[in-house]
Amino acid sequence: MAIISSSSKENNNNSPNPASKSPKSKEKPPQEKSLLTPEATTDEKITEADTKPEQSIRPQNLEDYIGQKALKELLHIAIAAAKSRKSPLDHLLFYGSAGLGKTSLALIIAAEMGVQCKITSAPALERPRDVAGLLVSLQPGDILFIDEIHRLPKVTEEILYSAMEDYRLDVTIGKGTAARIRSVSLSKFTLIGATTRIGALSSPLRDRFGFIQHLRFYEIDELTKIVTRTAKLLETVIDEDGATEIARRARGTPRIANRLFKRVRDYTQVKANGEITGSIANDALELFNVDPRGLDWIDRKLLTMMIENFGGGPVGLDTMAASTGEDTQTIEEVYEPYLLQIGYLNRTPRGRLVTPAAYRHLGFSVMHQKDVV
Repeated sequence: MAIISSSSKENNNNSPNPASKSPKSKEKPPQEKSLLTPEATTDEKITEADTKPEQSIRPQNLEDYIGQKALKELLHIAIAAAKSRKSPLDHLLFYGSAGLGKTSLALIIAAEMGVQCKITSAPALERPRDVAGLLVSLQPGDILFIDEIHRLPKVTEEILYSAMEDYRLDVTIGKGTAARIRSVSLSKFTLIGATTRIGALSSPLRDRFGFIQHLRFYEIDELTKIVTRTAKLLETVIDEDGATEIARRARGTPRIANRLFKRVRDYTQVKANGEITGSIANDALELFNVDPRGLDWIDRKLLTMMIENFGGGPVGLDTMAASTGEDTQTIEEVYEPYLLQIGYLNRTPRGRLVTPAAYRHLGFSVMHQKDVV
């Protein structure tokens, strides 16, 4: 039974043309979308339309990419070998903390190979049709980049198995006894996955990547070069001390370094003469509550609470969450990793412990040192 909206009824009743009531003028039922019809996902549209300012900051080739020296060498060899064979790269998996350059590497690899790179994220691929549309639209050698790939739905992930291994898409048509499988050949492509939690990837998917690499945190000298390069691209005057001051507080992460640089640039344009020096960068970052070790006020609040209320620990995760007003997942995934990395926090079976280095950084005397070591 056809369903007609109220607005359609009014238009038909008020129309002076009697022919409009003819059966021939009935609207055709909407055609069912094909499973293999390519559709641009939300993430693709955002990537193509809204990230142009970021593209000016991202490096365009491996020579401009700063840091990750060992990884760059491996990629240089893999790209040169693939180009000499005139074949696509093997599937790659990058894992590491957010902001270390996984997306930038995918775009650089595509540029070096001279192919297109389609970018999406795992949460956007909810239905099999979403990933099927992307796969059939790929040209030979193209790169499909999936961010946060560990969040792929199980059904979508299983479609990738045959696509990655045999460049084939298996589609089930119909149901029950009338069901049949249709195989669609795909162009040979390269899948690049990025994840912050490689342990959350299923073994069947992880094993299908031929190139698995960890992105490490950056050294201060590498971040200084990144800040200097960003300042040059954004036409901002900065001296070496200013770049080093920003790099020292960036938590070893280029994304944070660029974010802090932009905040310091705003401060300098309003409060100073437009040139970023070491003292100006220090004043600006102190105003934004980022201390010389990159700790913000929540990091300091967490450590101070543990020292003042619990003698430095051990403190349970639930107790920390209740005392600071933050949920346990935020503490465990956002704040703890960096505090553990710089040696200000320890995990033990009994709970979290503040280290003597954190005591000294916050200006506390180390009391009962044997309990906090």
